[in-house]
Amino acid sequence: MSEPTSIEPHPSAHHHVARMSGRDTLEHHRTATTLELLFDLTFVIAFSLAASQLAHLFAEGHFTAGLMGFGFATFAICWAWINFSWFASAYDTDDWIFRSVTMVQMVGVLILAIGLPPMFESIDKGEHLNNGVMVLGYVVMRVAMVFQWLRASRQNPARRQACIAYVKAISAAQLGWIVLIFFDFSLVVTFAMVVALTAVEMVGPCIAEMRYGGTPWHAHHIAERYGLLAIIALGEGVVGTVASISAVVDGDGWNLDVALVCLAGTGLTFGMWWIYFLLPSAEVLHHHRLKRSFVWAMATSRSSPRSWPPAPGCMWRPIISSTRPISVRWRPC
Repeated sequence: MSEPTSIEPHPSAHHHVARMSGRDTLEHHRTATTLELLFDLTFVIAFSLAASQLAHLFAEGHFTAGLMGFGFATFAICWAWINFSWFASAYDTDDWIFRSVTMVQMVGVLILAIGLPPMFESIDKGEHLNNGVMVLGYVVMRVAMVFQWLRASRQNPARRQACIAYVKAISAAQLGWIVLIFFDFSLVVTFAMVVALTAVEMVGPCIAEMRYGGTPWHAHHIAERYGLLAIIALGEGVVGTVASISAVVDGDGWNLDVALVCLAGTGLTFGMWWIYFLLPSAEVLHHHRLKRSFVWAMATSRSSPRSWPPAPGCMWRPIISSTRPISVRWRPC
């Protein structure tokens, strides 16, 4: 009678501390991790709140305030996602330290999301920009992000200068965002400062990647990460289509409008999917790794279905008029 054999747990199940020396840029079968997918869910919440605020202002006819708020919110949300995703592509160790710090960043994203409604309201009222809660969320995320970059700079000496460049850019920009909390600037001055701080945010990665040798991010992994976020956004388009159909049926019953709304919503979502995945992004990004990667990242994040106006990845949701139950107005979901 044979003795039972013991099964040793896979080394990855322990999640012991690993050296953050950088991932292999040519690693085969590199895919998104379950932690990254979980991280993305916090951004789904943030984008949904931003879209809801845009819908509210559009329904009230405040189009300028809605678009300004949505643009600011979209940049803040997308930039937080980009910061994490590119770092993870280069230095994801999947040890308990990396996982714990990522959880802290997820908390920061949720705080950022909570601060979106006050920000939209302040823009609508024409007061100073009330982004204090959003900045608090960024502080939480940035403290965690700086810790990650400092860890990488210490454990990957060959790319220390690039990592420190990220640390300096993140810290300088974050100090600027904090200043906006404590000084009561007008909206015009605030948005001028926002433009300047946005430039600082973007110049840092350019310097790190082009002047100091860059980081070992994986082209196929990055392309997949952006694609998965786009799919999540397109999923909201499907939800918006169903909501639109339900509103039409509740208002007018089953008629030709139901078929037209279904066709339009599904067709628009399908068309955005087709356009987004038209080119082999991974191969293009890998081929132009040194010169055009950052341009690709910015262009892709801004052309993603998540940031397409008037609402990110959503169809137009009808609102049944309270005074004329049969009539239908439209707003973004």
